[in-house]
Amino acid sequence: MNPPATITFDGRKQNPNDPNVCSYYFLPDELKVVRGEGVYVYTEDGRRYLDCSAGTFNLSLGYSHPEVVEAIRDQAGKLIHVTSKFQTDPSNALVRALAEVAPPGLTKVHLKASGGSDANEGAIKIAQHVTGKSDVISLFRGHYGQTIGMIQASGAAFRRKPFTAQLPGMLHVPDPDCRRCFYKQERETCGLLCVERINDFIDYASSGRVACMILEPISGLGGNLVAPDGYLQALRKLCDERDIILIYDEIQTGFGRTGHMFAADYFGVAPHMLTIGKGLGGSGMPIAGILMEERLKGVEGYHINSTYGGNILASAAAVKTLEVIRRPGFLENVRAVGKHIMDRLNAFAPKVKFISNIQGAGLMIGVDFVDADGNPDAKLTNHIANVAQDRGLLMRTSLYGFGNAITIRPALIMTHAEADEMLDIFEHLLLDVAEGRA
Repeated sequence: MNPPATITFDGRKQNPNDPNVCSYYFLPDELKVVRGEGVYVYTEDGRRYLDCSAGTFNLSLGYSHPEVVEAIRDQAGKLIHVTSKFQTDPSNALVRALAEVAPPGLTKVHLKASGGSDANEGAIKIAQHVTGKSDVISLFRGHYGQTIGMIQASGAAFRRKPFTAQLPGMLHVPDPDCRRCFYKQERETCGLLCVERINDFIDYASSGRVACMILEPISGLGGNLVAPDGYLQALRKLCDERDIILIYDEIQTGFGRTGHMFAADYFGVAPHMLTIGKGLGGSGMPIAGILMEERLKGVEGYHINSTYGGNILASAAAVKTLEVIRRPGFLENVRAVGKHIMDRLNAFAPKVKFISNIQGAGLMIGVDFVDADGNPDAKLTNHIANVAQDRGLLMRTSLYGFGNAITIRPALIMTHAEADEMLDIFEHLLLDVAEGRA
């Protein structure tokens, strides 16, 4: 007889003796997905789930987008891999397309990265090489990847705690969180103290040799925190004045997630470098890279490289993905559906006491949950995500389950009808949780 199923930190159950999962290092969820189409996935028992997180926020065109699938099939019949030392038609086409859509000033494209961690680490290497300086500034709630270097740059201490390798020169500063301002200010009168005080961190807490500052314009894992008006403009000014390279991590926000091609376009201020990944693969092909100013070229290729960086199949999928996103009406639909979701959520929020905040842009939306005293409630947030899955919605929570936000980031192809289906289920379950029925 099998022992009771284990319980993971987020409350999901799984039997460690199941022969399908017993050899896994990490126990997967009990669901076994067999296919996906659009915003839906289907399990082996025939259930359909609406994926509110687009996989890992990377399926910009949803599951098995037919044009992306066809592009992959066509390329696979010709050539699957060649060293990135050589040119290929897909890689050439992708570099041209990325240069065309890049924010102002970012004219160089680097694709020798396999994922966001690679891209962010590569961007920091470039900044250090070009400036001759070492230190990296990032935000408290930032999340920049899984390598040793990028968990050091990331903000949450719990991610660094288990590991003995500690890299010097990583300087973390408060987020521009107007809900819980680190400096106890109000936005109307604060004068963007969260930017001004960075000067103090540089002058008194750094080595005096700051190479770059990296941040997500809208935090991904950190709770969907949207930079307030004027913040990025002030930050760009500070970085220019102090000869610091400003890097946007747009791994999650890029390629239409905000209703614009990049968050840089949404906020109207470009960085010196911008990292890309996730949604560029369309329906899940792994690809990442860096967009940068002309002056930042010059680092030898062997310093920033990856075996599968710029993979041909992934490049073919990315070219098609960009073609689809650039079609008339696509980004307008993202903005319209996102606004519809925000409007419905804001209208619903007063019906339950534990929703404290809703914010986002396009189809990158976060809903914060609090306890009776108004404090962030991670336990409740995880419970809501679990109930959602039981009712056919796949939802993710912030900070690997330690945060208090549900993140709503479906595929960018979501229709109004699919958004209403999602919201009908979500609102009913929130009412049931409020009344103790779930």
